[in-house]
Amino acid sequence: MNLGYACINTALKSGGIFTNRTMRRKTFDAKGLDYVSDLALQNVKDLETHIHWNNEHGIKLFRLSSQIFPWMEEYEWSDLKDWDEISSRMLDIGKLATESGQRLTMHPGPYHCLASPTPKVVERTIKGLNKHAEQFDMMGFEPSNYNKINIHVGGAYGDKKAALKRFCENFELLGDSTKKRLVIENDDSPNEFSVKDLFDGIYQVIGIPITFDYFHHKFNTGNMTEEEALKMAAITWPEGITQCCHYSESRRKEKLDESIRPQAHSDIIYEKIQTYGLEPDIVIEAKLKEQAIFKRII
Repeated sequence: MNLGYACINTALKSGGIFTNRTMRRKTFDAKGLDYVSDLALQNVKDLETHIHWNNEHGIKLFRLSSQIFPWMEEYEWSDLKDWDEISSRMLDIGKLATESGQRLTMHPGPYHCLASPTPKVVERTIKGLNKHAEQFDMMGFEPSNYNKINIHVGGAYGDKKAALKRFCENFELLGDSTKKRLVIENDDSPNEFSVKDLFDGIYQVIGIPITFDYFHHKFNTGNMTEEEALKMAAITWPEGITQCCHYSESRRKEKLDESIRPQAHSDIIYEKIQTYGLEPDIVIEAKLKEQAIFKRII
């Protein structure tokens, strides 16, 4: 079982090394693609530093930021003035990750919504998801769920069955590389989608794997135990590709503060992660990022 963290390395960021330099739309419009290229190149350089750091510290699982390339839906990669260097460095990063046994993943933001009833939202979602997949292609990774692109259904819109149907229909509009990488995650609200909902409405229709989120399951069990849901998600993963899960704990409980939103994540991890005989890879979604892996109480 490999434990990993998401996007930001607090130790590196304290030294000015991070991969999510971006800008507001107003700045993008004013400064244009030359500034985008400057930021993207520095993000890529710092990503390589992250991969080296992970290797030196025994981290084998890492979620990439979705902001390595600011406003990436607005241009073609080759429009960037530093594209030759960027593409070369991305390929080197892929080789380094492979050689060091690091599994890299992505989790596009909540505005990526394949189930939306609004065509413009779906169109932008498809473009954004394809752009995420193209970054893994740049790294030389074969398209598969090993380098997963993780999303949520994106809302029930008052009709779960209809939303699941739209998701499956719109999935077919994605690029081949994107379809081979996409996975779906259970939600933290009973008004949205449990593991059982996803298994019946998505996995059995289009066959994409389910990322089991332990903390989300506590709020939306779908009348399943944690063990049942974890194992149901496990059987959706293709043979030869390790199941990947997300784990976090309650910030409200950690801080003993009832005013904190119940779904908020804690700084570190206090409980033993139960895997019930399985050996999944697990992204630790804690506020202290990589520190939470090394500061685990158990």
